[in-house]
Amino acid sequence: QVQLVESGGGSVEAGGSLRLSCAASGYTDSIKYIGWFRQAPGKAREGVAQITTSGGTAYYAGSVKGRATISQDKDKNAVFLQMNSLKPEDTAMYYCAAKLNYVGSWFVASTYNYWGQGTQVTVSS
Repeated sequence: QVQLVESGGGSVEAGGSLRLSCAASGYTDSIKYIGWFRQAPGKAREGVAQITTSGGTAYYAGSVKGRATISQDKDKNAVFLQMNSLKPEDTAMYYCAAKLNYVGSWFVASTYNYWGQGTQVTVSS
């Protein structure tokens, strides 16, 4: 079992920044990837970024590339998502998710095994 807890969301004005955190606990050695997803009301869950826990390789959605940085602190079993130049369209609930296998594309939510409860990001214009 793996438990994930997100934090760091909030309300900011357009152009601002937020740093989201994802704390993992439990059988963390089994985690191959940590991904960040977001879901706005009435929209499908969207992959934002993913990091490979072994080597730190990162992937980003085109909508956030250049504005987001995913990183990890392996000693603390934590993954971070730094979001800069935030836009109103970034408003969503942000979730971190853990994948225990090498199956599927990084942005496919159904391939992840464990999910956090989410943290809300609201960007005002």
